[in-house]
Amino acid sequence: MKLDAMGVYKWLLEKDKIKELQGQIKFYLGDVNIIVKQKDVVGNIVQEWLQGWLEKRNIDYAVNENTQMPPDFFLSPGDETKNLLEVKAFNRSASPGFDIADFRMYAEEIVEKPYMLDVDYLIFGYDMSDDGIVTIKDLWIKKVWEITRRMDNWPLNLQVKANVVHKIRPGVWYSTSRQKFKMFTCLEHFISAMEETVYQNPKTHGTAGTWKKEFLSNYQAFYKKKLSIPRWDDIADKYINE
Repeated sequence: MKLDAMGVYKWLLEKDKIKELQGQIKFYLGDVNIIVKQKDVVGNIVQEWLQGWLEKRNIDYAVNENTQMPPDFFLSPGDETKNLLEVKAFNRSASPGFDIADFRMYAEEIVEKPYMLDVDYLIFGYDMSDDGIVTIKDLWIKKVWEITRRMDNWPLNLQVKANVVHKIRPGVWYSTSRQKFKMFTCLEHFISAMEETVYQNPKTHGTAGTWKKEFLSNYQAFYKKKLSIPRWDDIADKYINE
């Protein structure tokens, strides 16, 4: 059965009513079995569970062999340019702690493969009780720009060590209370932030002069439409909450 990311999302919510279900993580070794009660293991297991769910529902998919980059699943096996699904999960009682991608790899990837910007992020917000009962509190389907934001000194929310950028990190897209920065509202503004980060990051600064030009050329070749990307300085203040 062929199903796109929105179809997966709606099936989980409306048909399987995933927010009403309960689960546990069990580990067996020899004659000892336990119920896992450590919340930090749930995220990885949710991705494996979804693969089992796709198989159980007879939904077509292929696994991405490159585990360093999105997506996790191709929902149109044989065509790796559409119906791309990335799975993320986080403890709903805390802020999202997952990585979106390695910045340098992602900046190179979207230039060569602009359709990677169309990846759908299926995000599970889970809870685990003291006795190990796992429940899904929230489920979202989002594009990358809908879950990312700027930070004080960088156009993107990043993991930065010794002034070197490592990972792109998410913002809190589901709440505006006490949030200093807003989520990006469109693809063009996200790309503007990407370009400025390519320029600011010492490890990618050397490619900044041609990065946007190459991206726009490849995007237009693939989608048959032209994007207009604003300068970061012209939009940066739009993403600060007053």
